[in-house]
Amino acid sequence: MKKTREGFGRALAELGKTNPDVVVLVGDLTDSTMVSFFAKEFPDRFVEMGVAEQNMMTAAAGLSLVGKIPFLATYGAFATCRCADQIRVTVCYSDLNVKIGGAHGGISVGPDGATHQALEEFAMMRVLPNMKVIVPCDFEETRKATLAAAAVWGPVYLRFGREDVPVVTGAATPFEIGKGILLRDGDDVAIVACGVMVHEALQAAEALAARDIQARVINIHTIKPIDRNLLIQAAEDCGAVVTAEEHQIHGGLGSAVAEVLVRHCPVPMEFVAVEDRFGQSGKPAELMAAFGLTADHIVTATEKVLARKVARVY
Repeated sequence: MKKTREGFGRALAELGKTNPDVVVLVGDLTDSTMVSFFAKEFPDRFVEMGVAEQNMMTAAAGLSLVGKIPFLATYGAFATCRCADQIRVTVCYSDLNVKIGGAHGGISVGPDGATHQALEEFAMMRVLPNMKVIVPCDFEETRKATLAAAAVWGPVYLRFGREDVPVVTGAATPFEIGKGILLRDGDDVAIVACGVMVHEALQAAEALAARDIQARVINIHTIKPIDRNLLIQAAEDCGAVVTAEEHQIHGGLGSAVAEVLVRHCPVPMEFVAVEDRFGQSGKPAELMAAFGLTADHIVTATEKVLARKVARVY
């Protein structure tokens, strides 16, 4: 069990040693976003911007225009909602090389409550031209995603959480922006997940296997650009798809997958996500259960989609 946000912080420290153009800005959340690792080693390339997220986004844009690779860090709810205009007009419209670290994403933030629980940012970010949206599933993948974000040109939004989560990928697991990862094979149903829901999907697949239902589990860590070929192949092979995300049901991973499949390989689909409501305060595990974001909920969704598959109801 490790924190995804630590993967972000550790990767920034690595980048600081290998790339002198990398700079880090933070909005009064140095320890929470774990950019403290970078700040300690490279104080001359670290700027504490205070509670001024819109200014921070604009400053990052300016730094990119003079050849720097700025990473900015704050909570995902603040980075996207408060800075929507700056991201759209200043960063994305000009295709600037700005990297946005959105910490404390999803309902699993826990007691911070609805104002701090980013549940809309997949939709908000993926609709913007030039923006890439990455939602890694664990510490190791977050580290790799951060390194990859520095190497690719243009705006990138990285979403990671607050709590410890199981590590389901390893040092040898490949990571490429825009390429999903097949974690488990199966031909009865494809479970497509991102972020913390990847582990839940693997647990659901284990429970389904005990009932002789073979679930293919795919980690779509990049929501935009999405891996169309992997998704189409899964739909063709399995004939049914379940998506799982710690995000609103509208506009996120499920919508992105459906947009691909409805045009290339329409199959029955079910969606495990937050059902059009704001978050609330509580313990992370209790909230995940209350909002329908557990392995058991994925199993239930799989039962529904398999019934539709048999009945050929699309």
